[in-house]
Amino acid sequence: MELFVNCNTSTLAPYTTPLDALRARHLYRRLGFSASVETVNQAVGQSATALVDNLVDQALTIPPIPAPAWSEWTNANYPEDDDLARQVRRAQREELNTAYGNSLLNNNLLDRMSFFWSNHFVTELDVYDCNSFLYEYVNCLQRNALGNFKTFVSEIGLTSAMLRYLDGAFNNRNRPNENYSRELYELFTLGEGNAYTEEDIIETSRALTGYVNRGDVGCTKITFNPEQFDTDAKTILGQTGNWGYDDVMDILFDNRADSIARFICTKFYEFFVHPDSKRDEYNPGATYPPGHPQGIINELAQTFVANNFEIAPVLRQMFKSEHFFDETTIGVIIKSPFDLYLNLFKETGFAYSDGNVTNAMDASAMIGQELWDPVDVAGWQRDREWINTNFIIGRWLTAEVFLEQFFQADPNQFRALGIAAAGPNGATINDPNIVARAIIDKFLPKGLLTDADYDIAISVFREPYEDTNMFETGSWNMLLDDTPSQVFLLLLHLVREPEFQLK
Repeated sequence: MELFVNCNTSTLAPYTTPLDALRARHLYRRLGFSASVETVNQAVGQSATALVDNLVDQALTIPPIPAPAWSEWTNANYPEDDDLARQVRRAQREELNTAYGNSLLNNNLLDRMSFFWSNHFVTELDVYDCNSFLYEYVNCLQRNALGNFKTFVSEIGLTSAMLRYLDGAFNNRNRPNENYSRELYELFTLGEGNAYTEEDIIETSRALTGYVNRGDVGCTKITFNPEQFDTDAKTILGQTGNWGYDDVMDILFDNRADSIARFICTKFYEFFVHPDSKRDEYNPGATYPPGHPQGIINELAQTFVANNFEIAPVLRQMFKSEHFFDETTIGVIIKSPFDLYLNLFKETGFAYSDGNVTNAMDASAMIGQELWDPVDVAGWQRDREWINTNFIIGRWLTAEVFLEQFFQADPNQFRALGIAAAGPNGATINDPNIVARAIIDKFLPKGLLTDADYDIAISVFREPYEDTNMFETGSWNMLLDDTPSQVFLLLLHLVREPEFQLK
């Protein structure tokens, strides 16, 4: 049972009402890793169509992370001393992780999508343990994040990281290995048990043989050896011939287009719109009432196929829709650890360093989401997986640590946040309740649940000046000396609230 039952009845018709702050924040929390007060204010009043088109267009033009100097290194490039080699490898990974963390913060949709795909086309760094392979994999994710899905599937399968992770590098004509062919159908394109047979897996593994040139030195890029390719006829999805790697892609996408589109669009829907897609109500050929998730997914899948598996048109349709902006979709997804910290960075607008980015990744690993190392080939299962007794305490404490670091670095940025959240007159408003509510509503997707919850939070905000008569005399405002502490205390309170865990 889902934590939130999907009651959305809105359609994929474009959302035409000018965006308010609630929906602008909703868009940025889902499409990227949230946004500052200033960015949200710029979005307010815009049309969803114009803003989404602009954000998708930006994502399509952003280049991937430049290749580091070590991007093609093998083990021969590292120091002979094992301890020194380990130090170099750690430094390289930190360099790439920091660059990618900054990309997540700066690139909105591009790296929200590359991060999404890293949990779809899963590899685990601790299995293949080659930094050059990792960079090639990350580069493939970024280059294809909003591109053509068929091209993406083809390219990701030939990255050295994937060939090592799912044993393609050991798949030869004499001993075919079925690992990759199984996951190609089960996890990457069709879904478990859907529109393929066990025989298709076996035959496909034979067509994928030959990518076994691993070199004599560890971490050498894996290439094709025609002598290890199975040249006999194979029957795949009903088609017989001397098929190879490219033929598998053509046969799969030509013969299972609708199944692929539905599988991927279901994942899009559950990740970006609502975790409850009512999968158990799917019935091929059925007609659904307006706004039913399975009907929405059918329409998105039709768009996917009609656009020859280009990803961007599907995202445009989804993010512009009345269905996406319906109030029932707001605040119904539990933040992942990366959402938790990166959203905090973006929403506060506080100055952060590469060290903060690295710390956020370390904290994410501690509470269940280690970059480049999902739990298994199926990836993180999200939502309920992020919350248990240990993880929730870890979420509270680590969020508090980041706030304390930001406060120690520059208390005045907390004042600036409060002023910006309260609006054009934020510096001179005399009522602390107005400022506190503005901050609360900025960080929580639908505010707090009850008036009593608001009263408690507002009392935390008022506390530094509660023993004065400034509130009663109207002499309080955000320019006073202790107002940074007021914002700091309120944020410390909010990060422990249930609503803060949602987006």
